[in-house]
Amino acid sequence: MFMQNYENAVPVFYAADENYLPFLGVALESLKAYANPERVYHIHVLGSGKLGENAKKIKAMATKNIRIRFHDVSKRVEEITDAMHCRDYYTGAIFYRLFIPDMFPEYDKAIYLDCDTVLCADIAELYDIDIKDNFMGAVADQAVTSVVAFREYTKNALGINPDKYFNSGVITLNLKKFREMHFYHTFCKILRSYAFIVAPDQDCLNLICKNKVHYYSKAWNTMPSGGKQAVKPKLVHYNLSLKPWHYDGVLYEEYFWHFAKQTPFYQAILDKKSAFTPEMALKDEEGGKRLIALAQAEADSPCNYINTLTAKANAEQQKMKNKAGRYGVIENFT
Repeated sequence: MFMQNYENAVPVFYAADENYLPFLGVALESLKAYANPERVYHIHVLGSGKLGENAKKIKAMATKNIRIRFHDVSKRVEEITDAMHCRDYYTGAIFYRLFIPDMFPEYDKAIYLDCDTVLCADIAELYDIDIKDNFMGAVADQAVTSVVAFREYTKNALGINPDKYFNSGVITLNLKKFREMHFYHTFCKILRSYAFIVAPDQDCLNLICKNKVHYYSKAWNTMPSGGKQAVKPKLVHYNLSLKPWHYDGVLYEEYFWHFAKQTPFYQAILDKKSAFTPEMALKDEEGGKRLIALAQAEADSPCNYINTLTAKANAEQQKMKNKAGRYGVIENFT
């Protein structure tokens, strides 16, 4: 049972299927290593489908002050299946976080982390940062700022300053604010209004939270794609295809393997790495090129999200002008 003192708890959410649980195990091992023994950590794992041996191993990682609970969101996923647009290796798990505000009314604030992360500091340190009345706390996406096509996509297709476009794999959620603005319905409305093919969930979150984000230091979402940082990372995020369980020489891989060796999943992870073939690596490379091409195509498209939105607004404005004009003609005859 979770402790009922929610005010003192640090709620941390992950989303994972059975096959990705070994990497969640590494993430949790790093969380445990830096956890404050005087704090209580509520770990919630959102998933769907039947749980197997990996889930049992994850549950066994719980300690006196670190509680771990799994939640099946299958039925909730069914409600938005028609609106889910997943590309390449993405699965429906990327949308699980949108259920958090309504599913967990006991929390006014929570942390969400992707499973391909490793902590180098106490997650309570991030949780305790005051994000004030902002909807979210996040870090500007280093993968976006370092690639021209992604910068043009965020600016020209989404209408968002590339330097303000955040990565949604490490975020603080202001759940109270989200519930007040009916976040779930807003998210689904945007998702159904346009087929986002570059980063579906992340794009929607950026649109909803635009100008209502507290930005953290990059140390809290350090990515291999961002290059070596001058300061020690507080959290490493092996974003996109840069996975140490696939490739040798990934920047910051030492953090991952340090904790992987301490988990019951170490051998399974080594087996996954051994099974990663040159054909899979080629698929990763082609996927990366395709993503950049998609981003550039959307940036240049006259039918991208921001252009479509602008066209609809202009059409509605013209409709109102025409209506007002008709009323004006009638008034002249009275």
